Amino acid sequence: MNGVLDVIAGVCLIVGALLSLSAGVALMRFPDLLSRMHAATKPQVLGLLLVLTGCALRLREAVDITTLLLVAVFSMATAPVAAHMIGRAGYRAGLAREDTLVVDELYTADDKR
Repeated sequence: MNGVLDVIAGVCLIVGALLSLSAGVALMRFPDLLSRMHAATKPQVLGLLLVLTGCALRLREAVDITTLLLVAVFSMATAPVAAHMIGRAGYRAGLAREDTLVVDELYTADDKR
């Protein structure tokens, strides 16, 4: 049973690391703010969760798993809020491309952009 858990842990670690790597590459390659913001949050958080799952499967102690669970909860709580604030600040600074917006809910008549 330990061998199977080690293989699953290894797969989780590798897939999580590849997702995090793809998020880093996307940050460098994507052309605009909103695309980069998406790349910084979605695959990075999933990659981190997979890496934490792989570590939990490998370590198998209650103290370690509790610590990894706290890291996962705080990451999932802060990443969307940070992405929202970055996106809103970038929009207000005029960094979002208007041609890619389908619905512009932040635009008001008194905006001077």
